[in-house]
Amino acid sequence: MQEKMNIQWFPGHMTKARRMIAENIKLIDAVCEVIDARIPRSSRNPDLDDMTDGKPRFIILNRFDQADPNSTKIWAAHFRKSGAAVIETDSKNGKGISGFNTAVRKLLTEKIESYAAKGQVGRKLRLMVVGIPNVGKSSFINRVANRKATQTSDKPGVTRGKQWISLDNGLELLDTPGVLWPKFEDQTVAENLAFTGAIRDEIMDIETLGANLISRLCAEYPDRITERYKIDIGNDSDGFELLLRAAAKRGFLLRQGEYDLERMAIILLDEFRGGKLGRMTLENVAD
Repeated sequence: MQEKMNIQWFPGHMTKARRMIAENIKLIDAVCEVIDARIPRSSRNPDLDDMTDGKPRFIILNRFDQADPNSTKIWAAHFRKSGAAVIETDSKNGKGISGFNTAVRKLLTEKIESYAAKGQVGRKLRLMVVGIPNVGKSSFINRVANRKATQTSDKPGVTRGKQWISLDNGLELLDTPGVLWPKFEDQTVAENLAFTGAIRDEIMDIETLGANLISRLCAEYPDRITERYKIDIGNDSDGFELLLRAAAKRGFLLRQGEYDLERMAIILLDEFRGGKLGRMTLENVAD
């Protein structure tokens, strides 16, 4: 069985980020929201709809190279149905980035025509880039800008202040810090964020997190776990037992003769986050 975790994390700088978004929303033409294709619902901040004042929305399904391709297609269709423009990207390697400029101009056709009617032909289009921590927002901006315009890291919370980035194609991006919400009402959402690294590992019980992840993956992608860790999962849903079997198979022993579950949990999380377990999506539209 999975052990329930109570995960809460809202650093002070996120309050400043929320204020920054509210103060600058009137300056921009559209909101570009970067989300994690493996957890499309959990990686969307529900507060953003209120904070972005009904601006045209652009959804970037990032890390699509690590997500289940069939699930990604369904999620993309779901977001398009809601009126958003959507592209699928792998910001780390630049896949999908080339379609950004065309998609933005299609989304903002009316705005471009309105500017032209006012004699402002060629006026730069301004987009605010938003997203929760560690979804690849800075990497996406650097790819679009074709230069290192922002600092990147595999740790959440690197971007702290706003920054305008001018692009050669007549676009201007406002980079904003990653924003989580003050309280997680749904702990499954919080757990999904922790699995993908959007919440700092330092505040987590890593063994429990790893046990819950392996339990989830055995339920949804059992063949991937048996192939990677060479364990018999049977009908066992106890995450700690599954983690112990994987640790035993890898020979992760402590001095006292016990198996090192923390080491195994860290490796499991790293391999999931790095895509070494294959393309997986932890949420589907039907849920």
